[in-house]
Amino acid sequence: MFNLLQDSGFIIFLYATLRFLISLKVKRNDIADIAWWCGYILLWAYYMMLPSFWPRETLIYALILIWWTRLSYTIYQKVKNRSEDFRYANRRKQRGKVFYIRSYLQVYLLQGIFLLIIISPMLLVTSSNNIPIQRTDIIWICLWVIWFYRESVGDKQLANFKQDKNNSWKILNTWLWKYSRHPNYFGEVVMRWAIWFLALPVSSGVFALVSPITITLLIVFVSGIPMLEKKYEWNKDYERYKKDTSIFIPLPTKIRKKISSK
Repeated sequence: MFNLLQDSGFIIFLYATLRFLISLKVKRNDIADIAWWCGYILLWAYYMMLPSFWPRETLIYALILIWWTRLSYTIYQKVKNRSEDFRYANRRKQRGKVFYIRSYLQVYLLQGIFLLIIISPMLLVTSSNNIPIQRTDIIWICLWVIWFYRESVGDKQLANFKQDKNNSWKILNTWLWKYSRHPNYFGEVVMRWAIWFLALPVSSGVFALVSPITITLLIVFVSGIPMLEKKYEWNKDYERYKKDTSIFIPLPTKIRKKISSK
């Protein structure tokens, strides 16, 4: 277990450093977000070369590969014709000469640490003995599949909406976006919890709880929802949208209003 963690940490350190050097070359610091997810596939490829290969392990590897492929394609489609993300562009102007060292430490290396935490279910399953797939696992597999589909649909709806130039700064409030302001983020969180439940039966699997907790906290309180909410805080249409729509968990408007009124 320790050797596997050590090797994983070394791989991520090298990859984080490489991403930072590439960002200097292309002068785009948002490569941190674009390429961060590829760290998963590096570890996935490394674990695939190890001798142990059990059904539960194979299942989790397959789900992570499917998730990674879709997410990488979605992110690429978003940024391929776009300038550097406004958050990094603003930091570049504000921090001057210390921007690069702070980026390396606070973005690239920090993301590497988070990556090691988030992949802990995969790491623990890889380092454990064979635990056969059980009937209860079907629940978590179905949950993962449902929200993978819904997250995919949500991202596609948003992409199609933004492609229409007439919708510039308008708010998508139909389909999944009628029930949650961030249905794709909710789907991401649900899938991480499903992966943890699949890893739970293995030895020390309970400690992988740090993975879904970390991704939930990051999305809900740090780098996901708060940044997007702040981006639209000046938009009057968005303020009206906020009054009628749940911020995270998809809820019908009537139920959301009853909860908020209590």
